[in-house]
Amino acid sequence: MKPEIGFIGLGAMGFPIAANLAAAGFPLMVWNRTASRAQPLGASGARIATSARDAARAGAVVITMVADDAALESLVLGDAAIARRLAPGGIHLSMSTVAPATIRKLAQVHREAGSILLAAPVFGRPDAAAAKKLWVCISGNAEAKQKVRPILDAIGQGVFDFGETAEAASVAKISGNFLIAAAMEAMGEAFAMAEKSGLDRAAVAAMLTQTLFACPVYQGYGKAIASRRHSPAGFSLPLGLKDVELVLRTAREVNAPMPTASLLRDRFVHALAMDRADMDWSAIALGARDDAGLKQE
Repeated sequence: MKPEIGFIGLGAMGFPIAANLAAAGFPLMVWNRTASRAQPLGASGARIATSARDAARAGAVVITMVADDAALESLVLGDAAIARRLAPGGIHLSMSTVAPATIRKLAQVHREAGSILLAAPVFGRPDAAAAKKLWVCISGNAEAKQKVRPILDAIGQGVFDFGETAEAASVAKISGNFLIAAAMEAMGEAFAMAEKSGLDRAAVAAMLTQTLFACPVYQGYGKAIASRRHSPAGFSLPLGLKDVELVLRTAREVNAPMPTASLLRDRFVHALAMDRADMDWSAIALGARDDAGLKQE
């Protein structure tokens, strides 16, 4: 019999992940700050918790998919107190993209409370989550990782284990997000140069993403950037800024200079100054068109 899972955070990523777990036969107890987000899952058989605290039970598994470090800390350290609620032996599977330092801090809180925190951030946008095509990074206690593996197999296409250091998977995740942002910036600059030179930017993108850069990030984001299609947002621009700032914070902690990350931070801030907060994070590529004097339509 599959164990009941508490699931906290039913946003653009959390909802399809929870739906896939329900479809795979895992009993769910769900909670979301905006209660209406939980109703469709309730109609599908999930139980709806009255609070985040109620979604965590002794010895069980709780998955969190929340927006940022503050939201995660509030679940562990605030009134929800899920570290204590899960004890003894319960597992908190944190799928949010947060600072490695935050995971390190909260993992210690869990240890002291008698529960376990596993970092399990994912690569993939909401459509990939719905299609069970996420890539999962995981780190933490080895025995706990074995226990949650069936859960991860039900939502993704592959799992990468980065060992028992609690925050290791978070380092891998923000490293990947940095590379995605850097690729978007590079494409924005290249396509702006091509456009000012009289080329069809879409034709240039099509050639490059079918040859030298035939990979998901360049193909998916390349098409969006070439066509300047940045709405609706699959991953919002403010969240992109948050992730780049996590990269810079972590790089400073280990004294690893990342000048490209500093440039990316300025690009995100520029995009916010241009009232692009409601756009997808790929809209940072519009900054290269601004610099080149190309009018945004």
